[in-house]
Amino acid sequence: MRKMTISIICFGVILCSVRPVFASMETRQWTFRVYLDDAEIGSHRFSLTDFGEVREIRTEAKFNVPFLFFSVYTYRHRNTERWAGECLQAIESETDVNGDRYSVLGATKDRSFVVSAVRGNTENQSILPECVTTFAYWDRGFLLEPRLLNTQTGAYVNVEVELIGADVINVRNELIPSLHYRLMGNNIEVDLWYSRDSEWLALESVTKGGRRLRYELT
Repeated sequence: MRKMTISIICFGVILCSVRPVFASMETRQWTFRVYLDDAEIGSHRFSLTDFGEVREIRTEAKFNVPFLFFSVYTYRHRNTERWAGECLQAIESETDVNGDRYSVLGATKDRSFVVSAVRGNTENQSILPECVTTFAYWDRGFLLEPRLLNTQTGAYVNVEVELIGADVINVRNELIPSLHYRLMGNNIEVDLWYSRDSEWLALESVTKGGRRLRYELT
């Protein structure tokens, strides 16, 4: 049986400034059904709360890929991030990929961002620039960044962004005008769609086994 790996990091044009302004104590939520080709395999939920100058994002992903009567692939990911302005202040994540466990802890310290990443029994520590950004799909402004922190592995990776162009997609049985972007890096190619007012609408990627992974907003 072909081994399958799913990784959710769980554009050559000039981008305008697209970071939204959040009202005090506002909470926003996104819940996506997750499909592998045409089969629903789980969900990915995001909850963003604004506390004035500080924002907190909590995410939880659960995927199960069945074969006959068995689950041949499982993915569990939980992540909490705290942000001040456009910079990550702290992160704590846990991920289980078919029993392979990861954890990431990070926080600002002495004008740096210090990350401790554990996979199994192996731990690595990295000292990154003071202002770090994750794969913050919920904030279209992250597409402006040349490097992003992978919340699953703790890797700080180079990325490029391409604006594919204007599009129209079906969201909750409604056709929505959107902008289609492609995020690329080492072993990364993710397509993202945002509304004209910067609301995240959809995500698609291709697994190592060549199957299509997509997020459908509920």
